[in-house]
Amino acid sequence: MKEVSKKIVMVGDFGVGKTSLIRRYIDNTFSDEYLVTIGVKISRKHIEVPSRSCRAQLLLWDIEGRTDIKSLIDRYLVGAAGMIVVGDLTRPKTLESIQEHIERIDRLAPDAKVVVAFNKSDLCDPLPELERYVPKERVLTALPTSAKSGQNVENLFAVLAEAMCR
Repeated sequence: MKEVSKKIVMVGDFGVGKTSLIRRYIDNTFSDEYLVTIGVKISRKHIEVPSRSCRAQLLLWDIEGRTDIKSLIDRYLVGAAGMIVVGDLTRPKTLESIQEHIERIDRLAPDAKVVVAFNKSDLCDPLPELERYVPKERVLTALPTSAKSGQNVENLFAVLAEAMCR
């Protein structure tokens, strides 16, 4: 079984739930208490991807969504094998930013595998038409997620891990 270490960067506007998705994935926990990420926080998780005979150490980079210094965000993207672009279903403006985030990824990490999390699905009924926010030719999958309930969080990371272990 091959062993790899992969850098995954979480990108998205301020307050979309990037940190909450990581906490759900790493610790299977959720808190309604809002924590602002300043700069970058790196978490790690070891997983197995049996379909690829691969053991992976995932290094999850949670970068702040508020910074106006785009060059700082750009530095975090370099060298990433995977990206998770997060939008907040309760805030349409964050969904419209998804394309901009993907364009930045294309410039700085063109080989990175990309998935999209439409987060806070537990607060949105019915779901809006999500396809219009995602360039299908660039994105492996786009899923409604909920860090609160755990909906599709494991699936999102599993799709990304499988693609990175090829």
